[in-house]
Amino acid sequence: MQVTERPGGTGLACVTSSSARGRSAGRSAAGCGRRGRTRCSSRAGRSTRRCATGGCGSPARTASSTCRSRSSTVPRRSNSPPDDVLVLAVKTQDAIAALDAWAPRPVAGGGTAAERLPLVCAQNGVEAERLALRRFRRVYGMCVFLPASYLEPGAVTVRCAPYTGALNLGRYPSGADETAHRIAEGLEKANFLVPVTSEVMRWKYAKLLGNLANAVEAVCGSQAGDAAKALVARARAEAAEVLDAAGIDRAGDEEQRELRSGRIEVRPVEGGAPAGGSTWQSLRRGSTSVEADYLNGEIVLLGRLHGIATPVNETLLRVANDFARTGREPGSMTADELAAQVPR
Repeated sequence: MQVTERPGGTGLACVTSSSARGRSAGRSAAGCGRRGRTRCSSRAGRSTRRCATGGCGSPARTASSTCRSRSSTVPRRSNSPPDDVLVLAVKTQDAIAALDAWAPRPVAGGGTAAERLPLVCAQNGVEAERLALRRFRRVYGMCVFLPASYLEPGAVTVRCAPYTGALNLGRYPSGADETAHRIAEGLEKANFLVPVTSEVMRWKYAKLLGNLANAVEAVCGSQAGDAAKALVARARAEAAEVLDAAGIDRAGDEEQRELRSGRIEVRPVEGGAPAGGSTWQSLRRGSTSVEADYLNGEIVLLGRLHGIATPVNETLLRVANDFARTGREPGSMTADELAAQVPR
């Protein structure tokens, strides 16, 4: 299987089999690539890597590299091959628009994408799979651990080695089938670590706990410092309490360390400025929406469903959304100022 990307404005990509590539001769990137040219520039280093982000497949000299591409914004009108795999790659707040654009797309031989094609959800949080399952029959969850920066249109800098990132993959709500293994095989050829698991949501809930810090970093500019660390610890303590009350299991810290140890290491990129997490990057790009509704907001929702107060996560949710709505610069509030807004 070859990893390529569908028109990027829709946030969907595909993994296409060799048979589909044969039928698609003459179209870019096996018939499902981005329109326009794709360019990969490597940074310092010696080991051979592949840029999977744009499906370019070109050798780079380091695990940390930058990919650039231009994209179209709507699905092409021609039918999708029946052995395509769709990957939902937008933030959760943009997922419905992408899903609705692709669900009715016709597939060669009859039927629609929603009826016939598997769909992989690569979002932070745990809501995208539910949104997808309302529309697509076969949904897969993917827990993405891939420290990268996206600060300008079309440019993504990846900072991991020796693998580009870890992508835990499994059927939603549970299970691991042949399709999951075939997707993993294709992604592994692009230098990703892709463990297939029958309980992928355990990994996504574990990552959710980590992502609760995104709002603190975005608002305060850093998770460092005693006040910021205290806020993050309080947010995660609230989350642990509500997840336990809901009976939701998640991968433990030791499991996560064992998976990544010696395989996924964050390294500096020559010429690449340090960047914060995904929420910080959204604010830095001037986005008017962030994914806090599906990170801290998930904990707030579970707390309300189970009668547990979550004042820290409520505050982080509100302030992060305020920053996005008003265009406020990331890092323009101190951790002490943010902590003062948490109800006592």
